[in-house]
Amino acid sequence: MMKGVCMMRKPNIIYLLADDWGYGDVSCLNPDSKIPTPHTDQLASEGMIFADAHSNSAVCTPTRYGVMTGRYCWRSRLKRGVLNGYSEPLIEDGRMTVPSLLRDEGYTTACVGKWHLGLGWQVRDGAERVNGETVDFSAPLTDGPHTVGFDYSFIIPASLDMAPYCYIEDGVVVEQPVEETADSPRPEFWRGGACAPGFMHDTCLLELTIRAEGFINQHAKENGDKPFFLYFPAPSPHTPHFARGRFAGRSQAGEYGDYVTEHDWSVGRILSAVKRNGLGDDTLIIVTSDNGCHEEPIGLKEKYDHLGNYIYRGQKSDAWDGGHRIPFIASWPGVIEPGSRCDKTVCLTDLLATVAGICDVELPGDAGEDSYDILPYMRGDQEDTIREATVHHSISGEFAIRKDQWKLVTCRGSGGWSLREADVPEDAPPMQLYDMVSDPEEQYNLFLEKSEVAEELLGILDRYREGDRSVERGTTGRSPDQFTEKCEG
Repeated sequence: MMKGVCMMRKPNIIYLLADDWGYGDVSCLNPDSKIPTPHTDQLASEGMIFADAHSNSAVCTPTRYGVMTGRYCWRSRLKRGVLNGYSEPLIEDGRMTVPSLLRDEGYTTACVGKWHLGLGWQVRDGAERVNGETVDFSAPLTDGPHTVGFDYSFIIPASLDMAPYCYIEDGVVVEQPVEETADSPRPEFWRGGACAPGFMHDTCLLELTIRAEGFINQHAKENGDKPFFLYFPAPSPHTPHFARGRFAGRSQAGEYGDYVTEHDWSVGRILSAVKRNGLGDDTLIIVTSDNGCHEEPIGLKEKYDHLGNYIYRGQKSDAWDGGHRIPFIASWPGVIEPGSRCDKTVCLTDLLATVAGICDVELPGDAGEDSYDILPYMRGDQEDTIREATVHHSISGEFAIRKDQWKLVTCRGSGGWSLREADVPEDAPPMQLYDMVSDPEEQYNLFLEKSEVAEELLGILDRYREGDRSVERGTTGRSPDQFTEKCEG
């Protein structure tokens, strides 16, 4: 256990969220990876690998809702699928978020990257529909990062393959998308739609990285005595996939692999900015992903012998682990032991309770309903599991639930794109039960043999779904005096 955890000042917090970055895409997690990720590997050597980390959903928008609110997205109005670039805001008015909590605790908060949680677009002439033809791009947005707790924001509305293609700074469109771009085929796939004249898909990651670096530099120069929270939801390595400039050919996994190396370079640039400004000892850095890799359309295994989701079955969209088991690496000098590993289950909804623990504040009853404080794991002083169970959710709205070694999938197929219900053999059991210790690849369905285990898990899931929370406050794993200990060197 690391010693000397006294809070002379609250740490800076940087949360780097990749887009469709699989567990097997990180070379320190996959010994057979065809993609080098030296900067991410370096962070792992300086911190902790969470080997059993999961996104709360197997697709983009629901995961981001969970990260920001500490609440499973299926409790919101979005029960399946994702939003688009013109969708209405998903985060409810008045709901506590990670940035709103941290801002109340004295943090400067910033969001740079892909938002994909809906925006408050204004329309022309009272139009009923919100789309590229009706939006008044000259009008400030009524809702977005700037209304849920972020002091500064520089974003793209949704995924890099979804219109409108423009940058938005503090709720104002930087350059209006007055042009139209056509559909682009794979690997540089994007949907046609409204596009700003100066918006270039292939330099978007670079532009956002520069903005994130700029925020760190400016904050260190002008507000060095105040902690900051930087949320950097990168657009990469989601489509469109680029092999740009010096990154072309860096991997052995085609354009996708090369784009992952650019994403890793972006991580390295932000880590360098932290160290260059003398902030390394006072900063908690988390690197993770919103869901698993979307392997099939790329042909990663067939073409390159690369397993983007490592040994785990399925891919982005699925209730199987390939859809939601994700890289999760955290570094915090003096608190997290370098080169350490945690095998306990954690979920991306845990951020809200964890930052509440860092700030030594109690969450109210209507916040963080599915969020556990994982700080004891980071400190290395929690041997027992802190959570009862974890719920997974697929693109089509199918559920899975994990408790200890057991995982129940409440449908017969993948719940996503890998194995659709119509393709499941007629004699297959109605659900799937897997022992994730002896069978992490989810190959042996024990639903019929272990019906009592399945019944227990289904009962827990029903309780979570019928109630308004899965975490009873006071069971977050946080010790009330964990930050009042005397420093020991």
